[in-house]
Amino acid sequence: MHSTQHNPMPKALSERVAKKMIEHDRVLSLLDIEIEQVDVGYARASMKITTEMLNGFNIAHGGMTFSLADTAFAYACNSRNQLTVAASAKVKFVKMVRVGDKITATANERSINGKKGIYDVRVENQNGELVAIFEGKSHALDEKVDCGL
Repeated sequence: MHSTQHNPMPKALSERVAKKMIEHDRVLSLLDIEIEQVDVGYARASMKITTEMLNGFNIAHGGMTFSLADTAFAYACNSRNQLTVAASAKVKFVKMVRVGDKITATANERSINGKKGIYDVRVENQNGELVAIFEGKSHALDEKVDCGL
């Protein structure tokens, strides 16, 4: 669980930033990704695997799982209204994902040090089984997300 649940003001800001991001995030509609929850240093997103997401072996292309994890990572690391980009990311695939599976990526901030952050993302299927582990490293820029503040 994430640590800022007790303080509603940062969560409200995180939700406002996420709303602004969602307005312009074309990947969400392309992959039918739903941003389920955001908080400071935290985000959860999900999507259902369709036939268009399958590779030549009739399993979900790893890029689909990576894209979902990367999306949750982006919403978590931008949750403080500081424009933040990925510096690097890596993924470990644990279990195959198949058509019809609903996968959920949960991103949690591990650490922040100045402009650099590290985030852990767990991707699980509809049965709660781990399908991938993603680690993202972020870099904050010197600007805010334009969310009307």
